[in-house]
Amino acid sequence: MKFERYGIGIAKGMALTLKHLFRRPITTQYPEERLITSRRIRGNELVWDKEKCTGCATCAKSCPQGSIDIITSIGEENNYIVEKFEVDTGHCIFCGLCVEACPYEALFMGYAYERARYRRGELILAKEALLPSEERKPSGYARPKIEVALPRQTLLVDRDKVKNVRT
Repeated sequence: MKFERYGIGIAKGMALTLKHLFRRPITTQYPEERLITSRRIRGNELVWDKEKCTGCATCAKSCPQGSIDIITSIGEENNYIVEKFEVDTGHCIFCGLCVEACPYEALFMGYAYERARYRRGELILAKEALLPSEERKPSGYARPKIEVALPRQTLLVDRDKVKNVRT
């Protein structure tokens, strides 16, 4: 009776192999073709909104690595002026605690994920390098208002369906 079951496992394995053998490959050729990442990605960059920032330094206090450096001064109307806002992305672990702690929603996680540099000094970003631009887009991490406006994530298995919807 035990001998009747021999070969069923092999047949199931071969059926699965044949099923995937004739399927079209779903590999993405990375530098030329890129998938859209998740809306709430914690990319390896920070985006800073200069107008919303009050210089309270809550983000710097919540950073476990101490990679945010803020220097403020008191302005004419008794408010803080941010003189220096630097982030050392070489030490930053991109945990997002600074983004969650910001009471004025002035700090965002970035949408990009390829920010490698050859020199350590290039990893320290000053406030001008943290401003939003075409390259530096904020992600929807801890910011549901921004998340709604971002495009849906493309997965490798859904890639054909997304192309048909767009065209």
